[in-house]
Amino acid sequence: MSKVVKSVLLVIHSNRPEASATAKDLAKLLTEKQIEVFSTLPNLSINEFSNQQIDLAVVLGGDGTMLRAAEISRGKGVPILGINLGHVGFLAEIEKPSLNEIVTAIASATYSIEERMSLNYQLIRDGKVLQTGWALNEVLVERNDHQMIDTFVQIDHRPLSRWWCDSVICATPTGSTAYAYSAGGPVVWPEVDALVLLPLAAHSLFSRPMVVSPKSEIVLDLGSDSADLNADGIRRITLKKNDRVILTSDKEDVLLAHIKPATFTDRLVAKFKLPVEGWRGQ
Repeated sequence: MSKVVKSVLLVIHSNRPEASATAKDLAKLLTEKQIEVFSTLPNLSINEFSNQQIDLAVVLGGDGTMLRAAEISRGKGVPILGINLGHVGFLAEIEKPSLNEIVTAIASATYSIEERMSLNYQLIRDGKVLQTGWALNEVLVERNDHQMIDTFVQIDHRPLSRWWCDSVICATPTGSTAYAYSAGGPVVWPEVDALVLLPLAAHSLFSRPMVVSPKSEIVLDLGSDSADLNADGIRRITLKKNDRVILTSDKEDVLLAHIKPATFTDRLVAKFKLPVEGWRGQ
């Protein structure tokens, strides 16, 4: 059972008319339940959000919009409820619930909450911490021109390998089904506390995906003239030669809310349309 919800933020995909229309209808129903409603989009006849204290964030969009909501909710202990609007995402509800189901679950606080681990990064330049940040899905150190990057990889203060590659991906279990999956990484169940580390298109004798302890510290030293650090596709930093990127699990989890119970196995089957009834025919 969750706490009583008095205020809700609607995080809306700006380029989906269906999201805006659904937001207006949902805001009306929530207001009738005496729940204060805010919106990330102006001109919707809904209170515009400007860092007010909220009890729940409701996302109307895809996984990209979910990442934006995670950014807004960061540090506030606010659960995020994702509503599927056409595409099945790993972070949102598998099946789109009716507006009445959504309002009833919010008003009665009967949604469940799932904790997802996040990833912390530090950028060290000339021995000083230049920048810190976090990611829900993954952090990449990737090339920003036609040249491959040279990275010296260390884990727990011990050298592992030197990779010439297009990028090095460090992903959370949540991010294991995103870019890391496309690069040949393993699918990690969200309940497993671990980090996935793998290079993309590596010119190396050893370039296997690795599952690393969440207590480990991963260090990437850049030997190339330049590269980019990319966190969740939201935060991007230009790196210089001899920069050091330190990756660890973050102390703060992201809270995902769900109206309908569904296992991660159900999400895999729905997302990838897995042939659970067999593929060989009769």
